Amino acid sequence: MGAARALNEREVKLMLSYIATKRHAHRDRAMFLLGHLAGMRIAEIAYCKIGDVIAADGTIRDEIRLTAEQTKGKHSRTVTLSEKMQKELAKYLEHRFGGADWAGRACANSERPLFNTQKRQGFDPNTACHHFFMLYREAGLQASSHSGRKYFLSSLSQKAVPLKVLMELAGHRQAQTTMRYVSVTTDMKRAAVALL
Repeated sequence: MGAARALNEREVKLMLSYIATKRHAHRDRAMFLLGHLAGMRIAEIAYCKIGDVIAADGTIRDEIRLTAEQTKGKHSRTVTLSEKMQKELAKYLEHRFGGADWAGRACANSERPLFNTQKRQGFDPNTACHHFFMLYREAGLQASSHSGRKYFLSSLSQKAVPLKVLMELAGHRQAQTTMRYVSVTTDMKRAAVALL
C-alpha cells in the first residue's frame, strides 16, 4: 500500500475535471471511478474484461465477479457496483462502441479487455499504475493508484458502514488489513465526541 492517501472531495472533483480535458477522458474517468466508487485495485481494473461488466442482454451488471487470476492473493471476489458506477460504465461503453447498437457490439467483444491503451491492447497492472501516476502528477495531486481504494473505504467508514461490510467490499480476509485503509480526520473525531 505504501504512501497511498485518500483524496478529499475537492481533489476528486479536481481530478475528474482534469481527466475531462484528456484525449481518453471516457476511459480514464471510468478507470478512476472503479477505484473510487467500487474499491477496485488497479490490477483488477487492468485485468477486467468487457464481459465482466456487461451481461448477455446488454445491461450493465450490478456485480463484477473477479476470478482468482484477476485479483491480488489469487482469491476470487465479487465487486458490488452502485447504480452510479453502472451508469458510468454504460456511458464509457457507449462512447467506446458508439452508435445505436453499442451494447450488441460490446457483448460481441466480451472477452476483450475493458480498457485499452493507446496501442489498442489491454493495460497490465504496471502500465495502468504508471498511467495513473502520470495523471495524478499532471493534475498536481500527490496520490497513487491505490488512493481510490483508500478513498472508497475511508468514505464508507465515515458513513458508519460496519467493518465486516467494509472487509467484504474490499475483498479482505483480515480486519487489520481493512483498517489500514481507513483514514481518521479531525472532522470525524469532532463528530464522534459531539455524540456525547
